[in-house]
Formats: sequence, structure tokens, C-alpha cells
Amino acid sequence: MRFKTGLSATIPVVLALGLAACGGDDSDGGGTAAKPTNCTNKIVHEDAKRVLVWAWYPNMAKVVDNFNNQNTDVQVCWTNAGQGQPEYAKFQTAISAKKGAPDVVMLEADQLVGFEIQDALVDLAPYGANDIKKNFSAGAWKDVSQGDKVFAAPIDGGPMALIYRTDIFAKYGIKTPPKTWDEYAADAKKVKDAGGPVFGDFGSNVPAVTTALMIQKGARPFVYDLADKQNITIKLDDQATKDVLEYWGNLSKQGLVGKEDQFTTDYIAGMVGGKYATYVSAAWAPGYLTGAGVGAGKDKGKFAVAPLPQWDVTNPVSVNWGGSAFAVTSQASDKAAAAKVALGLYADDASLTDGWKTQTIFPLNQGVLKSDELLNAKIDFFNGQTVNKDIYVPAENAYQGAVYSPFTVYYYAQLQAQIAKINNGRTTGTQAATDLHNQIVQYAKTQGFTVH
Repeated sequence: MRFKTGLSATIPVVLALGLAACGGDDSDGGGTAAKPTNCTNKIVHEDAKRVLVWAWYPNMAKVVDNFNNQNTDVQVCWTNAGQGQPEYAKFQTAISAKKGAPDVVMLEADQLVGFEIQDALVDLAPYGANDIKKNFSAGAWKDVSQGDKVFAAPIDGGPMALIYRTDIFAKYGIKTPPKTWDEYAADAKKVKDAGGPVFGDFGSNVPAVTTALMIQKGARPFVYDLADKQNITIKLDDQATKDVLEYWGNLSKQGLVGKEDQFTTDYIAGMVGGKYATYVSAAWAPGYLTGAGVGAGKDKGKFAVAPLPQWDVTNPVSVNWGGSAFAVTSQASDKAAAAKVALGLYADDASLTDGWKTQTIFPLNQGVLKSDELLNAKIDFFNGQTVNKDIYVPAENAYQGAVYSPFTVYYYAQLQAQIAKINNGRTTGTQAATDLHNQIVQYAKTQGFTVH
């Protein structure tokens, strides 16, 4: 699940190599050695080992109850320490202080490496993680692994697709959704020339989307292996990155797409009112949009979804936006118990079924993804379209995983600033790619990395 807000410049940035030794261990007392008592949920078995969990899934109360009712030797003590970046900031503070971290923490996949490099997360391979590897696609497993080490249990993902307004497409004579980004641009111009709304949005506050589209085009922004902490390859001034930023910059300049920050009240009002013909998003989007009031009034039944347009239809690439996992922190007082929770929480059939039916998550567990119930489900938001079978499950199974940097927060903040400059006409996509590359390389060097 992607925590859907913009980045904040006030979020502390991990000083990666400088903090590499700040993780706790069994000898430092841990952050949660005392039995946690400040639990949001009910403890079913009072004498059992308690594991403190930070997580923000909307249905966590039900998920935790499911786990606690099914286990007599370990109980989850759950609290919501913040959604996304606020939680990460608290976790970073606990890492630096060597105390105060939970036993298990919910993290988005693109944030894992930044904590792994600080020795803040436990390798789950010795605790049976590979026993569940068969339950996930290769891409989902790659996102939580480093070589033979497994640093989290994947829960949900965000295979990307193209949500579109069927009423706008029909009004302006677009008979089929665009299959390529060239077709997308042509359709955008057709609608605009006919006096229609903008076709999409190039919001600066969703840099993860732009990064995914760069990867789809063939870019490899980062090459990094935790086994070689000192070295990193950064390539943000390559032709693929330049092409993607130029593409969206040109659409923005021509007024074919909007420039608004996403997930704001105005943006949601625009979605409801037909201001945007399409929404480039992920499998969790229907749940988010429904929760925000989209598709419930005059716009009900007017949304559909199609596969994400491709840069090259002969070489289709599936990409991901968001997705979260449960990791065991190095401050956990009982790592075996914490690992049982990380690997077993939100892994039972009841929790997974509730997650996808309420559109809280898009599950990564293949047992659920292959079920007839999920595959044949007719999604009301998409007017009965069988989107799991036709769009999202194939996209997830085709996803090959990504390589993230140890400083995702800083990278996203700089990309966000460059997109804002593009939208304001103060730079070109090509120049933005070059400047972004230089900024990130310089930052990596100041953190002690050798950059290739």
C-alpha cells in the first residue's frame, strides 16, 4: 500500500554510511525488551510473548485479531505510529537512539534499503522466510531481498495500469484505450483540440510514478548491492530518463495534462467532476478513490481500467507503484517471535480476503491471486469489469522487481523539485535529468559512497 501524500522536506534523510552501525542487537537491551502494554488491540492470550508492531493498514485491527485468535504462543501488540513518512521518521529516531523501535515495522518496498544499510532490519532467512518464497512472484520477492538475505515479508503491491473515464472517451471518439505512450499523447491532443479536459496529470508530488515510468522505458537509476555497501551505480542522465521527462514535460507545456499535486481535495474534486480523462495509477487506486468519494455520485459507473501504455509494445514492461511489507527490527527482544509475526501477520486467508475485498490492499500472495473468487470478482468501481483477471494480476506476475537506492527520500525530494521546475517552464526534461543526476551523485559522495 502506498501512503498517498507528497514528500516533506522536513523528513530526516538517512546518512547512510555514517549510520551503518547504529542498529541494535541482542546485547544492547533492544528497544522493546519490556513487555509492551500500550496496545491498540485486545490481547487474547495474556501469558504469551508479545510482539510490538507498527503498521497503518486500514484494516489492521481485524488482521491483528485474526492473528491473535489463531496463535497461543505469541500475541501482536499493535499501534499506528504514523502513515508512511511520519512512521519512518520515528523509526529513524529510534535507530539513532538505539532504543524505542518496535519489534516489527511496516515499510514500503522502496524504503527498505535505507534501513537495511543501517543494520536496522533482521535477515529473516534463518527464521524460515524462504519457506514462503513460493507464495510470491519473482518481482515481489526481489523487492524484499538482497542476495540470499530476506529483510521483509511482502504483503501488498501496486502493479500499474491506466484508469480512464469511459464517458470522456466516448464523448471525444476514443474507441479504445491507448496501448502506447505515443497513442496516449495523440489522444490527449485530440481531446484538448476538441475543447475537452486535460488527459492526465504530471503532479510533482508523485515522483515514484515518474521513476516507475523511467524504469519502464529502460532506465536503471540505481544499481546497488547491500553486500558491497560502499559502492553504488547512479545513472539518471541516461537517454531513457531524459525521454520520459521530456515526454511529460511536453504534455505539460502544451496543456494536455495537468500540473496539480495528487491526493489533494482539489485533485479529487477534479476526478469526480471529469477534469481528468485518465489516471496513471496502481492496483490500490480503486480502494483509495472509493474512500475519497470518487465513483459514488454523478461519476458512478464511469471508470474503467486498461493495461498501462507501453513505450515499446514489442517489449512490454510491467512496473510497480507502492507496496508494503513487514520487517523485523534489530531492536526486537525476541527475534524468533518477531519473525513469526512478520511472516504470519496478514498471511491468513481471512485477512487476505478481507484486504482485497475491501480494496485495502492488492495482495501479493499467489494463493489469493490464483483464486477464482479474486480473479472473477466484478469490481463495482469499474462498473463490473473483471480487472483482477484482465489487468492487475497479469501485471503483477510480469513485474520483475526494482533496485532502490539507500536514500530514497532524498532522491524523491530532488526529483519532485525537478518536476516542479519542468511544470513551471524553468527547465527542460533533458536538463532536469542532468541536474538530477549531478545532485544525487554529489549527495551519495557526501554520504561516503563510491559512485560509479
